[in-house]
Amino acid sequence: MGMVTAQLVQPYRDRPKEGILSIFTEFSPMADPSFEPGRPGELAVELGRIVDRGLRESRAVDTESLCILAGKFVWAIRIDLHILDNGGNLVDAANIAALAALLTFRRPECSLGGEDGQEVIVHPPEIREPLPLTVHHLPIAISFGFFSNESILVIDPTHNEEAVMGGRMTTTVNANGDICAIQKSGGEGVPRRVIMQCLQLATSKAASITKQIKDAVEVFNTERALRKIKRHPTSTGDDVREKQN
Repeated sequence: MGMVTAQLVQPYRDRPKEGILSIFTEFSPMADPSFEPGRPGELAVELGRIVDRGLRESRAVDTESLCILAGKFVWAIRIDLHILDNGGNLVDAANIAALAALLTFRRPECSLGGEDGQEVIVHPPEIREPLPLTVHHLPIAISFGFFSNESILVIDPTHNEEAVMGGRMTTTVNANGDICAIQKSGGEGVPRRVIMQCLQLATSKAASITKQIKDAVEVFNTERALRKIKRHPTSTGDDVREKQN
């Protein structure tokens, strides 16, 4: 499960006009008995780094649009990823959850006021419509499992396959075929031809997953708009006549 929150903070000194994007993961024992509560384990750290690298290095999220007042106030976007069930390939699942959460998140609109024009005014959603984040593209993580004793390549490995596979490689690409990041962990080295094969498969898979995410987000946004209309119905002709009388 992915959840996005935002908070106004002071930007980093070396990036005074850029917002901040951070990712936090939580592995609950409810998802897998091997997960221990408390400090994040090696898998949790690796998962967070892969998702973070795919988003950050590809500059998928426009962090400059998160700047409210250069050097003083920017939006800090926090992505919390909660693992609810370990069916295998948590990296890819968490990556999709993060992207969907970013696309459906809306931050409050801000304006500058005060006598010196340096006061930040955060408008509630009832006054001004919250704004979506600017997401340029969707970096999709596609994981492959390798088996040392056999020339077998598995895409989207299950929990049982992960238990016996000899190595893993996660390629993060977008629907245009741009390589955003590659992470290789465990096992022996992978031949160049196998890496190229994985990239071809990942690009094809990324286009399909991107479409599924966008379709699901569109349905969600439509339902959200309908719920808002029901909460704030417009006045009918009868209502207007009653007020006039």
